Parts: sequence; C-alpha cells; structure tokens
Amino acid sequence: MKGLINISARVIVILAVILQTGHTSAQVARAGEPALPKLKSETQAGFDRYVKLVELRNEGELKRNTNLLWIDGLPDPQRAEAYAELKHGDVKLQNLEILDSEKPIAFPGGMIHHWTGVVFIPAAKVEDVLGVLEDYDRHSVYYAPDVERSKIESREGDHFRVFLRFRRHKVITVVLNTEHEVQYFHDAKGKAHSRSSAVRIAEVENAGKSDEREKAPGDDGGFMWRMETWWRMEERDGGVYVQSEVASLTRDIPTGLGWMIKPFVTDIPKESLTFTLEATRKAVDSRRNGR
Repeated sequence: MKGLINISARVIVILAVILQTGHTSAQVARAGEPALPKLKSETQAGFDRYVKLVELRNEGELKRNTNLLWIDGLPDPQRAEAYAELKHGDVKLQNLEILDSEKPIAFPGGMIHHWTGVVFIPAAKVEDVLGVLEDYDRHSVYYAPDVERSKIESREGDHFRVFLRFRRHKVITVVLNTEHEVQYFHDAKGKAHSRSSAVRIAEVENAGKSDEREKAPGDDGGFMWRMETWWRMEERDGGVYVQSEVASLTRDIPTGLGWMIKPFVTDIPKESLTFTLEATRKAVDSRRNGR
C-alpha cells in the first residue's frame, strides 16, 4: 500500500510539473521524462530536400497550367463529386507525401506534415481573396484565435515580410512567434498564387505573463520547427477556388511524452489548414458585404 501511495504521489508531481512549467525540455527531464531533442542539421537537410521537390512539382504544374487544384488529378467520378461538395461549402483536404527517387525522405528526430486543401468562395473575385491574404495587419482578426497578433513588417510591391503570433491548443497550448517572407504572383486574369516561407519560428514560454520569453529556435519543444506554404487562386464557376498547401516540420513523437505531444503534432496541421480555409472564405464574404 505504501508503495502504491508513493507511485501515485510521484505521478501527481510529474503531471503538476508538466502542466505548470510550460513543458520545457529541462523541466520535463527533471520530472523523470526524456529531454526534448534539438533540431539536428540532418533533419533540416531532409526537410530542405523535401521542400525542393515540392517546389519542382509546383513549378511544373504552374508552367503547364494543369492540375492547379489537387482535386483536378482525381478520376472523373471522384472529381465531379469533389467539385459538387465544394459548391456546397465543404473543404476538400488531402494528405501528401513527396518521394525522392520513389523513396521516402528521412527526417531523423523529426516528422513532416504535408497537407493541401481547397475551398470555394461563391461570387468572389481573385482580388477579393488577395485583399484578405495581403491584409496581414488584420490577420489576428480574420484568423482568430489561431493568430493572436499580426503585422506587416515591410512591403515592396508583392513581397511582404510579416509577423504572426500563433496560439494553438490540443491537449496543451503552444504559442509561437513567427516571421514570414511572402511573395505573390499574378499569373493571368483570374489566376494568382503565392509562396510563403517561415524564416523564424520561436516558441514562447509563459505567454502573456510578466516573465514571457522566447526559447531559442530549434532548441525548444519542437512543436513547429519549419513551415512552408503555397497558395493558389483560380476564378471560375461564378466564384474563386482557393487552395492552400502547407508542409511543416515538427519533432518526432518521444517515448514517454506521446500522450501529450502526439495529438498536437499529428492533428493540429490538418485542423489548422481546415480552419484557415474556412476563415479565409468567411473574411472574403465579410469584406465583400461591408462587414
């Protein structure tokens, strides 16, 4: 009985430490769990290779002007069904994996999350969508609560450098300060695309408190190490089809912390993309209607 009491007390202490300390690697380690690993150079190299292959695929599709939406690559019956569901307000998502010479790319200590999604915005124009996407100073309004703060740091024509503060919750809450380089391209009448790269991602400890601080990028909980985004907009069928594709890199699922980290790193990417597309449609509709 004494042994059971001691075990129960130890579990309570471990949970208290995790919940009250923001899950920093050193504190988790003191609670008897393995320390979180740093971002390794070989992990970064694997992600860089992956992104390069995605870029090559995207460049080919844009140059050929084919399969601009991922659903266009579906067989006829499924494609027709997907378009019908988009017209009814659905968001169509697909999980992707890019292979290198038909082999998976290694990410030692890391995991890649690659999703693409499409939404249809009736009666809208490409300019309406760009009006929302480029209005970064109001992203904290359009995309709340996922985006907590936002601002344009600089702009030169169609090139932006922006700050976005993300707050994401799934079992645990993680706050990230991020900076992005974004370039927009006007391909033709009624068609546009953009390319966004997160050039800095810093996890925030004790967010909103007097002792708030940023952890060193790459030496943190590993909830988001890298993020690359591609948008496409195509005006037809009485509205605009909007596609967003996101590839992100997180830490791998650690032994002993899977219950806490796995729901965050595996579920958040899909849920976040769905929310982003739905919020974009809502923001476009609101701006068009003067709300």
